[in-house]
Parts: sequence; C-alpha cells; structure tokens
Amino acid sequence: MNKLRSYISLTRLNRPVGIYLVLWPALWALWLASGGMPSIYLLVVFVFGAILMRSAGCVINDFADRNIDGHVERTCNRPLASGEISAKGALLFFGVLCVIAFGLVLTLNSLTVYLSFGALFLAALYPFMKRHTYWPQAFLGAAFAWAIPMAFAAVQNEVPWQVWPIFAATMVWSLIYDTAYAVGDMKDDLKIGVKSTAILFADKLVPAIGLFQGIMLALLIWVGLIFDLGFIFFTGLVTVAVWFIYDLKRLSQHDDKLAFKVFIQNHWIGFIVLVSIALDLAI
Repeated sequence: MNKLRSYISLTRLNRPVGIYLVLWPALWALWLASGGMPSIYLLVVFVFGAILMRSAGCVINDFADRNIDGHVERTCNRPLASGEISAKGALLFFGVLCVIAFGLVLTLNSLTVYLSFGALFLAALYPFMKRHTYWPQAFLGAAFAWAIPMAFAAVQNEVPWQVWPIFAATMVWSLIYDTAYAVGDMKDDLKIGVKSTAILFADKLVPAIGLFQGIMLALLIWVGLIFDLGFIFFTGLVTVAVWFIYDLKRLSQHDDKLAFKVFIQNHWIGFIVLVSIALDLAI
C-alpha cells in the first residue's frame, strides 16, 4: 500500500488540477470539431488519454528533476527525490503509461495515431527546458495543447487551420497559470539555477500576465468568430475577463500562497469556456 501511494503521488492523481488543465482544451476542440456533442467513445478516449498523459508527464518531470527536487521545499518529499521510487522504476512506469495511452489512440484513425507521437515528444521535452530557457511554460503549453489537433483529427480526419487559434489560446493560457505556479518556487529556483517565466518577469510579473490574459481573450474572441459562436459563448468570455481581473488583483499582492491559489483555481477558466462552447452549440 505504501508503494501504491508513492506511485499515486508520482502521477499526482491525488492532485487532479493538472488533468483538468489538459482536458478542458481537448474538450473545447472535440465540441468545436463535432459542431456539438461529440461521440461518447471519443469523450472516453480523450478523458482517459488526458489522465494517462498528464500522469506520464508528471513521472518524466520528476525523473528529470530527481536531483533538483530535494533542494526545493515544496518538492523535497516527492517519491523520486526521497528515494521511495527508483529512477529506473519511474522510467519503466512512464513507459507503461505511454503504452496504455498509445493503445487508446490506436483505436482512432491513422492521422490521430501519427499526431500522438508529437504529444509524446512534447511531454518528454518539457521537463528539461527549465534548464535551458526562461520559457519552459511555453513548452508545457504546447504539450497540453497538442490534444487540440488530435481532437480535430479524430473527428474530421484532418487538421484544419482553425485548430491553431485554439492551440495558441491554450499555449498562452499555460503561460498565465504556470507562471503563477512558478512564483512560489522563485527563491529555490534562483538558488539551483532553474529558469521560469516568473523569474524572467520578476517585478513586471503582473503586467506580463495581464498582457497574456488580453492575448488569450483576443484569441478566444477570434475562435468564437471563426466557429460562428454566439451570445452564450461571448458572455462566458466576459466572465473569464472578470475572473482574470480578480487574479491580477491577487497576484499584485506578491504573496506566494495567493499565487498558488490563482494556479489551483485557474482550471475553472477552461471549464467556463467549455460550458460556454457546449451551450452555444446546443442552442
């Protein structure tokens, strides 16, 4: 049971916020690609795919950070950092999760299968970027957003250009919430040489996130126009804009705990957008 708890902790299944951050944009894409409610089968595949790939991403992230996490207060008790799980065991577990996820994808069309290799590449690449660039959050966004072209491919057997504004909105959203997440790690990250957008923006963090919020809203407005969405969708975006203002107010207090709350609660932004899309297409 202790080993099982360690593996659950490794995958963060006990902290499902990351699953939601992957899942909501994938469901935006499924609804938009289908012009309404997608098939139950596709819903099941993408829900379980989000759970598996987010879990695999956490495993490879902790593998990459196994010699770093022990020096960070928030992560020093993670299973790899504490020695509860070996590096070899973590890599094997990562492989098992990816194989199961790939088995799900194999039930879809060949284009979606080909695109899944991009998802695996991005999931494995992201954890190593924090050593080489101040923009690892952008790579995280690309990994999370890769479900969007896959969703369109699964529904339409093609990846139309309309995919990319949704993809871009999801990437920008990751810069918003993951920068807030990185605020709490800034002191430790500076000591050990790990990079992040929170460190890059420093005292310009609030205006930078405000800029990203504006870009995300502009991209979602474009998405609404592209897909001929109406009043319900744009009312949802107004709600998102109000939420963003509230987040900026909290971030302006420069409190690590408040910044973490901004991250934790940000998945509701994706849920609001999903409900707005679903209701608009249903009426």
